[in-house]
Amino acid sequence: MTPASKSPSKLEFTAMMGVLFATIAFSMDAMLPALPQIAAELSPDDINRAQLILTSFIFGMGIGIFIAGPISDALGRKPVIYLGAGFYALGAILAHYAPSLELVLAARVLQGIGAAGPRVVTLAMVRDLYQGRAMAQIVSYAMLVFTIFPAIAPLIGAAIIAGFGWRAIFVAFLVFILLSVSWLGLRQPETLPPERRQKPNLAALKSAISTALGMRQMQLSILVQTCIFGALFGVISSIQQVFDLSFGRGAEFPFWFCAIALMAAPSGPINGKMVMRFGMRAMVRGTLFVVLFNSSIALLAFGLIFEAGQGFALYIAWTLTIFAAAAFTLGNLNALALEPLGHIAGTASSVMGAIATIGGAVLGAIVGQFFDGTPLPLISFALIFAAIAVGLMQMMPKSEQAG
Repeated sequence: MTPASKSPSKLEFTAMMGVLFATIAFSMDAMLPALPQIAAELSPDDINRAQLILTSFIFGMGIGIFIAGPISDALGRKPVIYLGAGFYALGAILAHYAPSLELVLAARVLQGIGAAGPRVVTLAMVRDLYQGRAMAQIVSYAMLVFTIFPAIAPLIGAAIIAGFGWRAIFVAFLVFILLSVSWLGLRQPETLPPERRQKPNLAALKSAISTALGMRQMQLSILVQTCIFGALFGVISSIQQVFDLSFGRGAEFPFWFCAIALMAAPSGPINGKMVMRFGMRAMVRGTLFVVLFNSSIALLAFGLIFEAGQGFALYIAWTLTIFAAAAFTLGNLNALALEPLGHIAGTASSVMGAIATIGGAVLGAIVGQFFDGTPLPLISFALIFAAIAVGLMQMMPKSEQAG
């Protein structure tokens, strides 16, 4: 690809970042309609194990995130995205041909490692060009693109499964990564010039990690993001089973998931507007209180009022709350943590993303294995995570630009 020499418009840059972020959403949500077939074919004795198709990808992404950021600080942002795309493609190919669930999971870990490039390095690219509330605004608008893919991914996955079988979904992943990385290569110049790069140095890496983890904002942001990811990944891991086994709506699942994602889509732009007025801390705290309140209502309703198979509308509303909460919190928490760390944005993003993602994947996998045919375990864990996150946000220091 011929390197780009002229920067794209702010609108194109935001859309490009959104598509690269969406690598993760597409890689997870397109697999959701395939879980019953995967369970029947590769894990018939324990259908909950099929959920690990999702959390193994997230776990691998967490590992890759820790590596991608520091390398991008040394070599530049775009080369690391290209390298990650190669690992992602290799993982997709291996998963396509894997004969057992264990090998599919291993390939998904590799695919997740590759997806770390688009996940963390694009965030560092935004930080290279923007900071503070302006960065939070860009990330929020990119989330609009990010949320389109969850809306259509299960429909795409269902169509592919119907026509070619569940393994063909991995071919779609190959096409997606090729197109998105080609767009980046042709249109976006490198955002980290050579004079700002840091030579690979173990001592410097340790110093950067120590600096990042020594910041109070970073510590609390990681913990709050872990709680949010734990709830989100737990919900996503079990959502297909909830529709099928709890409410008998498995055939309708892709369409309902599309509706939920589209209803959640405006959350990013709304946050982009509101964060400029109220600040990042206030947006995160307010969102967490909403999750805490809604989860309390849902827990009481499903625990004491509804009988088996009832409460579908409330479950949809509650799930929408969890999805929207990600858009109202994650971009703001990232911007809060990186505010004083622009000189090591890649490493700081890696540390934050790796710990929060791996922690969230572990929590989400645990939540998913508690699925008992009802939404109660999901709602209970989300309530607990939200309560912890609210307490942590009470300790978040107030920065000048965060508000």
